[in-house]
Amino acid sequence: MNANPRVALPGRILVVYAGAVLVWLALGALLDREYDRPTHAAGAVLTTALVVPLVVVARRRLDRRPWAGLGLPSLRSGWRRLLLGMACWLVPAALGFALCLGLGWVEISVRTSVGDALRVAALLPVLVLLKEALPEELVFRGYLQHNLATRWPAGPAVIGQAVLFTLFGFLTGAARSVDRIALFLVFALLLGAFRAATGDIWASIGFHVAFQTVAQLFGDVGAVFDVTGSAVLGVVAMGAIPFSVGWLVVRRHYRDRLDWRAVAPDPVR
Repeated sequence: MNANPRVALPGRILVVYAGAVLVWLALGALLDREYDRPTHAAGAVLTTALVVPLVVVARRRLDRRPWAGLGLPSLRSGWRRLLLGMACWLVPAALGFALCLGLGWVEISVRTSVGDALRVAALLPVLVLLKEALPEELVFRGYLQHNLATRWPAGPAVIGQAVLFTLFGFLTGAARSVDRIALFLVFALLLGAFRAATGDIWASIGFHVAFQTVAQLFGDVGAVFDVTGSAVLGVVAMGAIPFSVGWLVVRRHYRDRLDWRAVAPDPVR
């Protein structure tokens, strides 16, 4: 394999970043209709089907580097980190839910049957994985953060991809308010730190799936719960507690590996 990338680093980042933005904008326009589950499923499948080949081709043709550098090894070797990432959000979030409910800050009632709620809860993780977690982690914490980390120390690389992710949210219409911009930035910093600590993106995928699934389940997408005090639930139980506790767990677990000043290697083979 030729040791020299076909395109300089800024060009490679621009190509993949612009490609990802265009995919989300195009699918958003194509599927711009009143929400229903089949449309959600179609969007999820199409997002992964378009984004994964984009990254594969960029890695092979532009970077001229092996897939391994992107931090997505086989599930057989990454499932423990996937579960760790999920647990890092789910366990402290459950405590946050209990706190909010116990103190009377939040009230939750089921607006539909329990069976329907369970069906939605089983389906949403798959849709979240395909529509958000896998493609977004592969592009931002996989391709973009890794390429930045081959030139910059790990800390600036995490910040760089977080800025790009926040801008992505703004450009695609997902982060246009101050609170959404802040959420995108903090979320991306946390997931980027997971990548820097663990060495791959499985933990960030797990955390992303857990967070997004529960957020949608108790929001308008799930449409199975009525929540009074949703703002408090979002900030305390879904944000502050699991974000801070999750990072403390990962940082402690990988303390011997984490080096914010390290520059990542990018071997040809």
